[in-house]
Amino acid sequence: MKRPEVFRSIRFRLTVIYSTVLFALAGVTLGVIYILVAQTTEPQQVTAQVAKIYRDGRFQGTANVAEVSQIQAAVNYGTLEALRTYSLIALGVLFVASLGIGWVLSGRALRPVGAITRAAREIQATDLSRRIKLNGPPDELRDLADTIDSMLDRLDHAFRAQRQLIDDASHELRSPLAIIRTNLDASLNAEEATPEERSRAVAVVDRATTRMSRLVEDLLATARRDADATVDADVDLSVVAREAGEESFVTPRALTLRYETAAGLHLIGDADALRRAVGNLLSNALRLAPADSTVTVATGQVGSWLWLAVADEGPGIAPDDLARVFDRFWRGENAEPPGGRRERRTGLGLAIVRQIVESHGGRVAAFSAPGNGSTFVLWLPSADRTDAEQPPAGSPWP
Repeated sequence: MKRPEVFRSIRFRLTVIYSTVLFALAGVTLGVIYILVAQTTEPQQVTAQVAKIYRDGRFQGTANVAEVSQIQAAVNYGTLEALRTYSLIALGVLFVASLGIGWVLSGRALRPVGAITRAAREIQATDLSRRIKLNGPPDELRDLADTIDSMLDRLDHAFRAQRQLIDDASHELRSPLAIIRTNLDASLNAEEATPEERSRAVAVVDRATTRMSRLVEDLLATARRDADATVDADVDLSVVAREAGEESFVTPRALTLRYETAAGLHLIGDADALRRAVGNLLSNALRLAPADSTVTVATGQVGSWLWLAVADEGPGIAPDDLARVFDRFWRGENAEPPGGRRERRTGLGLAIVRQIVESHGGRVAAFSAPGNGSTFVLWLPSADRTDAEQPPAGSPWP
């Protein structure tokens, strides 16, 4: 047989505990008082003796007589009997009162839990804006509520970022899919299309699929870093910079890639992810840098922070756009390579750079001015960093 819900609640169990403790303390107190009174008063029943009464030599009758000590003992005996009777009555009343007191006290103690439960019921996966915001003393329940609020903040931020990423990715994929569909219907599937039109359509479809492939790769890289499925190890930042340069420096234009790296720059991190971050910076620099210019990769250390900088001599970035360059799917107006031929990029390259660096406990910064090139700096904590000092705000290079 299933017990009623009230008997299975924490409040009922706390009530039983409070009532039992209070009843036991009261019972022990009354028992000790009873024993002490019994030992100090020596109560006993009166044993009366019959005495004959004479007056003027004449017998008047009989009477029960006792000593004064016996009378006192008898009074003490009656008092002790009354104390025992009233103590038993008081224990019964106290038991009932302790149940009520325990129920009220347990309700007050569990009131914050009720507030947390009600707020949790009202919070759904589609609406994480609600918070518990528990008031009261800074006790364990208040700490629990604050912890849940902090967790909800992180979940809300993660869900918002996920929805934004899905919306942006859907928007970005819609355009190349529409281009492919249009060219398939207008040229490739049309019997009257000329060979030149078919060739042109194939080239357009090829560019669209290449753009989609690049977008999917960037989205997968973002998802892998969000999942934190990588294994960190000791990494030499200068080695990562040179390896990324060797992988990225494939261009038909006359460009010079220069290294200014320092030795002994070690950190704990994911070498592949850091190499991808540096490669994304180099890809942008090499794409936008004019012919016969120099792209510089430099590394160094300031205090307990390591830095890696990629500098180019490209068109630069407007001051109003510097705060947005690391946003997902953002493309600047100056993001055109020399020659005027505009390339459609995914807009995720710099966002992935920021994500990788921040997952390593660092931060990214961009320094640029229109017409004077750009410098992107990655700040990363060194392997032996122990202080909480923040990285410098300015550019460490040149």
